[in-house]
Amino acid sequence: MAKSSKTKPFSLVSETEVQGLLTDMEKDSQYNTQARYIADTAKYPTNVITFAEQHLEHLRKFPDVNPYQYISNLKLMTKL
Repeated sequence: MAKSSKTKPFSLVSETEVQGLLTDMEKDSQYNTQARYIADTAKYPTNVITFAEQHLEHLRKFPDVNPYQYISNLKLMTKL
């Protein structure tokens, strides 16, 4: 019998783990993980959002997304 592909909500434990995975991607030179400009000066006074922060915000906004599949896709899309 096939496993259900239904995703679980983004939990605090997985958020910490995912943040670590995204930070590892930032440190690895084989991925394009440049920080980006953001206009929200209240939240980001330097107008810069890191790769990890940007994708964590996306996962918080869409909690039904499987974070591990999302990171797998990011690795494919950002590989140099």
